[in-house]
Parts: sequence; C-alpha cells; structure tokens
Amino acid sequence: MNDSPWGASPTTGYGFSPAPGRGPSAGPAPDVRDTAQTRPMPIVPDAGGNQDEHGDRSGARPDGPPHGSPPPLPPGDAGPGSSPATPVPASPPGRAKRAGRDLRAAIGVGLGLGAVILASLFLVKDVFVAVIVLAVVVGLWELTKRLDERRAIRAPLVPLAVGGAAMVVAGYAGGAEAAWVAMAGTCLAVLVWRMAQSPQGYLKDVTAGVFAAFYVPFLATFVALLLAADDGAQRVLTFLLLTVVSDTGAYAVGWRFGRRKLAPRISPGKTREGLLGAIGFSMVAGALCMQFLVSGGSWWQGLLLGLAVAASATLGDLGESMIKRDLGIKDMGNLLPGHGGIMDRLDSLLPTAPVVWLLLVLFVGTG
Repeated sequence: MNDSPWGASPTTGYGFSPAPGRGPSAGPAPDVRDTAQTRPMPIVPDAGGNQDEHGDRSGARPDGPPHGSPPPLPPGDAGPGSSPATPVPASPPGRAKRAGRDLRAAIGVGLGLGAVILASLFLVKDVFVAVIVLAVVVGLWELTKRLDERRAIRAPLVPLAVGGAAMVVAGYAGGAEAAWVAMAGTCLAVLVWRMAQSPQGYLKDVTAGVFAAFYVPFLATFVALLLAADDGAQRVLTFLLLTVVSDTGAYAVGWRFGRRKLAPRISPGKTREGLLGAIGFSMVAGALCMQFLVSGGSWWQGLLLGLAVAASATLGDLGESMIKRDLGIKDMGNLLPGHGGIMDRLDSLLPTAPVVWLLLVLFVGTG
C-alpha cells in the first residue's frame, strides 16, 4: 500500500541507462560537446536504505542533493576534458542485492496486525473503535514529528490527538454530522492552542495542523461510520480486503508485466500495467464481497466498488509519496519492522474509506 514498485525496470532515475565507461586505451577523447553528453552515470551500490517500499529508489535522500538536481559526477571525473572516470567494480558474482525491507519481519508484523484487526472487528466493535483511535493518534504523532524535523513546521499535536479521537468516536456514535462538528472543533482548537506560542510561523503551523486533522482523523472517521451499520463488520472487512487486493494486484501484475511508468516524477516504480492489475483484482474481489458479504449487495455493484477502490487507493499511495518526496524521507516512521510507520500503512486506506462508505450508502443504504 505504500509506494509499491509495480514492476518498473530499474534505471538511473533520469530516463536512460548508464553508458559504459571509457578505458585508458579507448583512443583519443571525443569532442568536448560529445563528452558532456555521454559521460557515464554514477552507479551507487544498493545499501538497502533510502528506498521506497519494495525497492523504489527514486526518493529524495535526506543527506543528498535535492530531488531533480543534476547527478553527482563519478569519482575521478571532474568534467569534460578531464581524465577518464575511474571504473566502478562490479558486484561479486553470486552475491544478491540486499533488499530494502526485512521480509520476514514484514510478514510477521502484517500477520499480527491482521489478527488484531479481525479479532477486534468481529468480537467487540468498541475495541475496534479503540484500534482506529490508536492508529489515528500514532499517525498524527508521526506526521507532526516529521514536519517538525524536516521543515520546522510545528503543528500542535495535543489538540490534534484529542480532536482526532473525538472525531472517530463521534462518527461511530453520532454519525457523519457529529464527525463534522468534531472536525470543526478540532480546527478551532488548533488555532487557539498555537496562540500560546510566538507569532512567528503561526500561519504555516496552523495550516499544517488543519491539513493533518483532515488527512488522518477525519478520513479515518469513515471507517467508524462503516462500522456503525448493522452489518458494519462485513462492510469494514470489504473495505480492507479491496484495498489490500488492489495493492497486491498492482504489485503482482506490475512486477511481471510492468513496462510503462504511471507517475515517474512521484513514484517511478509504479506502472500503468500495475494499475490495470489493481483494477482487475479489486473488481473481482468487489463483486465477490458485495455478493456474499454485504447485506443487500449484488455483484455488479461490487465491480463499480472495486474500480473506485483501485483508483482511490492508487491516488492515496501517490499522495503520501508526494509528501515524503517533499520532506526528503523514505518512511514516515519506524514503529513497524519491515513496514515503516503507521502512516506508511494508512496511505491508501485513508482516502479509500470515504469512497467505500459513500458507495455503500448509495448501493445498500446506511444499514
């Protein structure tokens, strides 16, 4: 769900492959104009870090040049007319590249989270509401911490956390109207809370606070609205399954058939073929879920629901990739081994929740 590599083949990040280096015996140096265009691109050994999930290496490095800046010259290459660049030794034969994630840890954490979610969802609804609140508070903490570290933007966490929890509970207990009231109260609390500090940076801090209130707790409130229906557990399960299946289909099809990039400036690992895989997988899953899980649903409604989920999940993934590119980070946090942070798990879930809620209300009512 987070910056999956949907099958794009690795490149230098600039749209072409590195040209081979010129050895000392390659003859006279070409014209300076040609040299400037054919200099080999640098090859950086993969250290397993500074990658988006599943290997997208195009993100901005916190300790490197800004995204979009010219690539650094290889060692020994001072520019046109200088001595030939020192060749980079190839990786030892038989030595595989180190993965950017700990696969075993990622699988273990994923299974553990799934067990907690399913148990709370089908045993006690109130416990699942508490799970949503916990995810919201931790997500807000990760987001505000990163904004402070990378951009010196100090969105007030206390009113955001309290207001975010209130939004989720209000949505579950009182419906959409109560959630809107809690959202408005949270934004007002952010404005007032920040007044206790220096006026310098007030506008950017409260703007970031209002954005955080909408992006994390308000969107998460729609999961609580799904849960409030009589068949709420089945609706939430449908929402979760379709989002996961969409991401899985994108990864599987993109890894095998991906050739054409979807959004190279935002997430170069994603491909158009991967998007088609997400649409196909989620439409099939949607038809099954609406036919057998959601009370009063039918298979054709599931096809439309799956199509909408594939679109919203992809946009959500790209949206958080955009934020991380801007901040120059790989992950929003490191609480979940092999996954990153809570926000790295919520990226495609958050914008998908209101889409699923709205379509289910149109198809089968509020329950």
